[in-house]
Formats: sequence, C-alpha cells, structure tokens
Amino acid sequence: MDTILQATPRLQVGKLSRRSLLGGAAGGFALALGWPEPAEAQDAPKKYGAYGMPNGVVENPLVFVSIADDGIVTITCHRAEMGQGVRTGVPMIIADELEADWSKVRVVQAPGDEERYGNQDTDGSRTTRHFFMPMRRCGASARQMLEAAAAARWGVPAAEVSAKNHQLLHRPTGRALDFGAVARDAAALPVPTGADLRLKKPAEFRYIGKGTVPIIDGFDMTTGRAIYGIDVVLPDMLYAVVARSPTYGGTLRGFDSADAMKVPGVVKVVEIKGSPVPSAFQPLPGVAVIANSTWAAMNGRKALKLDWDGGPNGSYSSDSYRAEMMAAAGKPGKVIRNAGDVDAALKSAAKVVKAQYYMPHLTQAPMEPPTATARVRDGRCEVWGPFQSPQAVRTDISKRLELTPDKVTVNVTLLGGGFGRKSKGDYGIEAALLARETGGKPVKVIWTRDDDLHHSFYHTVSVEHLEAGLDAKGKPVAWLHRSVGPTLLALFMADPKTESPIELGMGLTNVPFAIPNLRVENPEAAAHTRVGWYRAVSNLPHAFAIQSFVDEMAHAAGRDPKDFLLELLGPPRKIDPRDINDTWNHGEDPSAYPVDIGRLRRVTTMAAKEANWGRPMGKGRGLGIAAHYSFTTYVAAVIEVAVDAKGELTIPRVDIAIDCGAIVNPERVRSQMEGACVMGLGNALSGEISFKDGRVQQDNFHQFEVLRMNAAPKAIVVHLIPGDYSAPLGGVGEPGVPPIAPALANAIYAATGKRIRNLPIRDQLRA
Repeated sequence: MDTILQATPRLQVGKLSRRSLLGGAAGGFALALGWPEPAEAQDAPKKYGAYGMPNGVVENPLVFVSIADDGIVTITCHRAEMGQGVRTGVPMIIADELEADWSKVRVVQAPGDEERYGNQDTDGSRTTRHFFMPMRRCGASARQMLEAAAAARWGVPAAEVSAKNHQLLHRPTGRALDFGAVARDAAALPVPTGADLRLKKPAEFRYIGKGTVPIIDGFDMTTGRAIYGIDVVLPDMLYAVVARSPTYGGTLRGFDSADAMKVPGVVKVVEIKGSPVPSAFQPLPGVAVIANSTWAAMNGRKALKLDWDGGPNGSYSSDSYRAEMMAAAGKPGKVIRNAGDVDAALKSAAKVVKAQYYMPHLTQAPMEPPTATARVRDGRCEVWGPFQSPQAVRTDISKRLELTPDKVTVNVTLLGGGFGRKSKGDYGIEAALLARETGGKPVKVIWTRDDDLHHSFYHTVSVEHLEAGLDAKGKPVAWLHRSVGPTLLALFMADPKTESPIELGMGLTNVPFAIPNLRVENPEAAAHTRVGWYRAVSNLPHAFAIQSFVDEMAHAAGRDPKDFLLELLGPPRKIDPRDINDTWNHGEDPSAYPVDIGRLRRVTTMAAKEANWGRPMGKGRGLGIAAHYSFTTYVAAVIEVAVDAKGELTIPRVDIAIDCGAIVNPERVRSQMEGACVMGLGNALSGEISFKDGRVQQDNFHQFEVLRMNAAPKAIVVHLIPGDYSAPLGGVGEPGVPPIAPALANAIYAATGKRIRNLPIRDQLRA
C-alpha cells in the first residue's frame, strides 16, 4: 500500500492508496485539560466528555477505516501511543465491531488534524473513556456498509447478510465474500447512523475485554524496529541543541558565537526569541547551535558565551518558598467548600489532630527526552515528533511561522514516555523555527537529559494543612483542609494566586467523606517556574495528604486504619459532584459520573482482603492502605513494607484494586497499574526537583532518581473489578498513582512508628 512519506522504511504517515475503502486513513490549556468554556459560550447547552473537548468527536468510518482489495483492513489511530496501548486498544474496538480478523488489521498513526479526526489530545486518561462508544459506532457502521454492499451484489435483503471474521455471509445459501471483494462498493454507500446502526451485544465481542490481543507495536518495540521521535531520519538532516534560559522569565542580554562557529561540523548559530511570561507552551529564550552531527552541536553549545539576566524568578529558592507556603497554610484561604460549622466542631472536639504534608516539584522525565524534526520549504512546514497534543503543536507553529494551519503538517511518532510533558509542544516549535533558517534542510532538535530536567513543565510543589476533630468515641466530627501550591493557570494568565477548578476537583473539593462539619480552603501561592501537568496532576499531593491524615486520625482514635477509612467514607451512595462544589468533574456529565462511594468502598475492601489485611506482622514489617477516586475511576492500594535495623526499606508486595467500569483491554489495565505503582513509589522515595537562584539543582538521574530495580516491589498484584459495558467507562492511565505514596507512608508508620509527612522519603528512615 503506497504512502506519501516514509521518514525511514518503518515510519508510515500520510494517506493510503485510493484503491482502499473508507478512504484516507493516516492521511492551550483547554486542549489539554478541558477548560471550562468562556462566559459568552455558556448559554449554549453544555457538552460533556469527548463532545465537550475542542473539535469533539468524529465517527465517520470513511475517516478511520480503509479496506484494500486484498482485504487488508487499515485503521487509523488518532491518539498518541506512549506505552498505554491506545494504538492497539482504539483500533481493536473498531475491529471488533467491524468483525475484522485481527491478523489482517494494520494500524497507522493520524497526523495532527482535529477537524478531520476529532480531538487528539492524549491527556487526562480519556482516550478509551471518551472514544469507546464512538469507535464502536465507527466499526459498526463500516460493518453494515459492507453487509449492504454484499447484499446488493447478491440481490438479497441486507437483513440476510452478516459479517463474521472478515467474511460476509449470506445465511440462507451459505455464500461468502471477503471484505475486499465489496470494499469499493461499500465506500459509496451512505453511512448508517442513529436508529439504523446496530451495535454488537457484549456477549458477541471477539476482542473487547478478552485480553487476547497483543500490543500492535510489541514486536517492533522489542526488536528495535519501532520509530520514536528520536529515530526519525530524513535526507540532508541537520542536528541542533539549544542553550536555554536557566530561569523562567529570564532574558538573554547577549551572546558570542565566535568560538562555537569554530567547532568542526557547526553550521549555524541561531537565537530563539522567547515569549513574555506567561508563555504557555512557547519555547524559552535560547541560542541554538545547528550542526551536521549531535556531537558537533553539543560541543558548539559548550563553546557559546552567554550572558543571562535571571529575571523576576532569578532568586527562586525551594527552601524559602516552602517556608512561605507553610506560613500561608497556617492562615485562612479562599473557601471552596463548606459544610456545617468547622470552627465550633473543632473547638468542642474531644481530640484534635493536626498535620502538614509537603510534596516537592517533580518532573516527568520520560525515557525519551523531548525531540522533534522539522522541515520548512516551499511555504510549508512539516514536523515529526512524539507529541501528545499534535493539534496544539500545529496551531503554535502556524502562528510562529505565520503560516495558515493547512500549510503545517504534524506527524506523530511513538512516544518514549510522556506523562504530560509531551503535550507541551515547545520542542516542536523550536525545530520549526530552526528549520526555517536552513534553506530547506530538515533539523532535528535534541534535548539531553540535563536539558529535560532543567527546562521542564514541573508538577506543582505543595503544602497541605489538615485538622480534624474526634469526639469522645473517636468518631470524626470536623475536617479542615488547606491546600497551597502554584497553579497550572500560571502558564496562561498573569500572576494567578489560587488553583483552578480542575486542580481543586482532583481529590480536594470532592473529598468523599461523610463528616458533618467540613471546610476546604485554598490559600494563595505564586508560581516561579513553569508548572505543568504530570501523571495524575494535583491528585498526587491531595491523595498523599488526605490518605496519610486518615491513617493518623485512625491511630489517634485507636482504630484499625482500614475500618476507619471505610467509616469515613460512610454508607454506599452516589454523590452529585455539583452538591460538593466540584464544577469540573473531569469534564464529564455529573448525572452519568457521580462520585460512587460504594465503588470506592469496594476497591478498599478488595485490596485489603487480597493483601490479607489484619494478619500478624513481624518486627519492622507493616501494611498501609489508601484509596482514591480520580479520572472517574476508583483505586485502592495496600503496600507491605519491611524496614530493617539500619533503616533499609524493602517492599515485598503491593495489592492494587481498580474499578474503572467496563474493561476493554485487561492486560493493559494491569500494566498501567503496575507502572503507576512503580512511578508512585519513585515519586515517594526519591522524586524531587529543587531550585536555587531560580535554577534547577538536579542535572541527571544520579540526582533525580527514578525507582531503581532493587527498590521495586517483589510482587505487584492487580485486582480488576469488571463493569457493565452499558455504563460509562473510567480512565486508567493515571488513577493508579495517587494512592501509592500514602499507602507506602502508612505502611512505614505501621512498621516503624515513624510518620512520613514530607516527600521524598530518601534517608528519613535512617534518622
């Protein structure tokens, strides 16, 4: 099948042959998180889920499905693959409804074009949640078009024809046709919609929920054939590295490139102009060295003489800022939820428990650092790279290069990890700006690991202040939570001081406890660096503080932590998010996605049961439990730890229970929970980005440590609670991370009596 471009023999992008059926496959803040519509648009009926995202949903099979004369089915995946399995899961949904033989299915990646494909932002654990039903309808409509074409060929009623395992069968006579035999005819037929569309019953699924379909890219990934952003190679390609402002908001006073130009292989030195703060996803100001090899470019960068002004954040220090946040957390802040009379209840309580928790900045640190390749010629720009939000990259490049969007093509490669970093397209914009300076030659921008750590969009630092009142029987009667940290809004507006509804709706506003007197506040905090989303976003500090504090309350009341948590949750019930001032609700319809306490109780109970909660533990051993609701999914974790006399920590086992509703690909759900556990442990044990004089202090993985093999759990056991395919689905990519840090901290307390309130843990057990 011909393509219009192959950057290497293994990277396919572009359009399929016109001989194929169902035509051309692969041919801001709101983008990433589903920001509420501006006031002037709110008179229109509110849209939820995928339909509430920019450019919404496209269900036309002529866009996503192509069938060649030989029967090979090519399905376009419009979302980015970064290890979560969407390049398998989304096509698998279509193929199941289509009744395609999976061995005859090929998958191609869509370029960034939301008018054609619908929303393409791969953030927020939304791909399967948003597109399960639209892609089912896409596959079903293609199947019915094939059935209708076969019926017309035979001159029989369409009701007598059915698709089965890549064939069209006339039931009364037993006649059969391959999909390819009627593909051309089917392409000319109307697309069935609405009442004319017949979806399969779940009992008829061949792939969905079975766990039998391997990762479509698995062989290529394990044999070195897969094409990630770093692997793109184009003829006459040049390479570039950039010396960027070491502080956010810093400016370049001047530079001397004479010595850099003397380095063999260096072709050109180009200044990249920065954008005023707030700069959204625009590149930092910098000086790029373009050369005929990465090595030459790096050596040229070393030879640059640069004079930076640190700007307004040149004195940013993690230590002093932490003190500022702690002071703010001790004072009243903006009230975002209030029930009863917390002050009176605390004053009359038999016992008051207080604690503050700290989580530092983190960075995504994907194994593949940011990278992109661009070519600008003949009034057009084409970019290749690992982008979570290709449409955002396309929009930003078109503005910076003053081209109309139709003159910009963004090709999406596999992502070597993303975690939210690669939804910010600054590195793609850098590549396009530099390619404009090379007379038509393509330029690949390379970020080193140091570049990645020094110039990321960091997970927010936070201080969480909690107070609770217990009555004489140890029953909770009051809850006060103040959450302090810079907001994501700082990327997009000048000097915001409080968190957005999105961040507040990540386990803070919607805390699900049955406590009569409850107040949640958000004191002010300024941002001094680029704050961006990171896997699970603000659920991380909120869950760490809340679930750790529940454990502290349980011990203060002399109660079992699991039983106390269940009592706090209260009886099974469904809470309308609007009743607890959650105006975001993950962008979902609150009537379809209430906070279901029964489901949260169920995962808590299951994780505890599977971990054999309550069993006798030896000296230095303990179990910790935590549960959290995020991205419309319910997850609980029980972690077992062992701490020896020297303070050495090992983790024999982790049990994770997840209820994400109906499960499309069980193997990937398990994998995501296992990966979330490892990442959550890395965050808790060693993850930290710190600042001094506005500059990041960590240079590489010897200082910003991801979890090492010897620190990983000996066993991670995932327990799936399957749901009903008729009900809305939940997210999977992120919800496994939030309960891990508090479950670990609670287990450490059970084993040692030492309470962990400040992350990372590092050497605290040896003190």
